[in-house]
Amino acid sequence: MIDFSNIEYLKTGNSKQIRAYETLKQNKVLETLSEFDPILTGTIPINIDIENSDLDIICYWKNKTEFISAISSSFENKNDFKIRETIIDQRESVIANFIIDNFEIEIFGQNIPTKEQNAYKHMIIEYEILESKGENFRLEIIKLKQNGYKTEPAFGELLGLKTNPYLELLEYKVQFKK
Repeated sequence: MIDFSNIEYLKTGNSKQIRAYETLKQNKVLETLSEFDPILTGTIPINIDIENSDLDIICYWKNKTEFISAISSSFENKNDFKIRETIIDQRESVIANFIIDNFEIEIFGQNIPTKEQNAYKHMIIEYEILESKGENFRLEIIKLKQNGYKTEPAFGELLGLKTNPYLELLEYKVQFKK
């Protein structure tokens, strides 16, 4: 199992993962966010990204105002910077977007420890499914994503999940091949 809480695994990944690692390191993105327990999640870490996939970084804030201030002061000078507050899953959430080195970066923060956030849980479950189902399954996920599917609905489609893939994936039990 990969330790997704440390991006060192990206150094030995595919070319996009290596570029992502270099961009995050050279721009000290995770170091800047360190007090918020940042974790890179989404499709790039688990190798199901498509051309326009962004770098999703989840964060845990205890004080929303301090988090917004820290994000703004650190990244407001980046291309296309914007920050907003919203409610997701009945939780106050802060989302910032900007571009560095041709990567769109999205910083997502909630008052929930990062390893308890759905983005992290989904990524871990998706990684386990990909490991158990193999390369053809991974390529089918990518094909669905290229045809407009979001990640969780793509998994839902291939796994036969019936109602809400975002919730059903959290309950999914991976059957590893013997």
